Amino acid sequence: MKIRDLCAMFGLAALWGASFLFMRIAAPVLGPILTIESRVSIAAIALIIYIIFIHHSIQLKKWWKEYLIIGTLNAALPFTLIATAELHLNASMSSILNSLTPLCTALVVWIWLKEKLTLKKWSGIFVGIIGVIILVGFSPIEFTKINILSIGLSVLSTVCYGISGVYAKKTFTHVPPLSLAIGQQLGAAIVMIPFSLIFVPESTRAISTVIVFSIIGLAIFCTSIAYLLYFYLLNRVGPTNTLSVTFLIPVFGMIWGSLFLHEIITLNMIIGLLIILASILLIYEVPLKITRTQKHIHH
Repeated sequence: MKIRDLCAMFGLAALWGASFLFMRIAAPVLGPILTIESRVSIAAIALIIYIIFIHHSIQLKKWWKEYLIIGTLNAALPFTLIATAELHLNASMSSILNSLTPLCTALVVWIWLKEKLTLKKWSGIFVGIIGVIILVGFSPIEFTKINILSIGLSVLSTVCYGISGVYAKKTFTHVPPLSLAIGQQLGAAIVMIPFSLIFVPESTRAISTVIVFSIIGLAIFCTSIAYLLYFYLLNRVGPTNTLSVTFLIPVFGMIWGSLFLHEIITLNMIIGLLIILASILLIYEVPLKITRTQKHIHH
């Protein structure tokens, strides 16, 4: 993996880590459905405005069915599951649970694409699971029925991401990342329209400036820009390596949650996180190789 790909991966992790912060702020006020409908709709509009200026086509007529599928699997469904879980879980915990995505992706690749997993990769998967168990088990959270259900919803969202990552790689090989990013958000927005009409809030009094800015940040930075990076990486390094970014998301999720929501970060959580990061070295190859062209620095 090249240096620029690693930079894109860390940038994506920082943006997606912030998404848990914004959803934690907005979902309790707007509700999960309206929060996510706002997210994908504004993101789609922003990207459409961009492609109008650059005269880019997303081939909507050719790929509309596939856009609806990827929009459901990779946006509408997992976003809503996470936002619902964050009604009861904090941003740090939600981002931690999201780190199961590479594990699910590796298993989907193994089952769907018949790609063999080496003993080293299996070891990495189990090490990652142990890390997540330590993070969850020693975190300051009460294991009530509603919290356990919320954890289940978060885990289910990672299954969606794993399936959608492989589906996108198989289906959109020749579709530009920008087209796919826009098509996905449009597909998600359309799928969620009927549900958002049902769950419209009775009053707008609770919608403060903070809520508005959270939705804008969630849509523009954590969705529009983030998914351009996501599909760029998907085409460059493949679904399994791309989804390994979710091992880094807890780092930023914990940082943002601590800084802005004053969430507690314990030593055991940090230890568990380090174990998860170590598992990346077992599951994925991330050598810092510098090619000949990268050795030349242009001023």
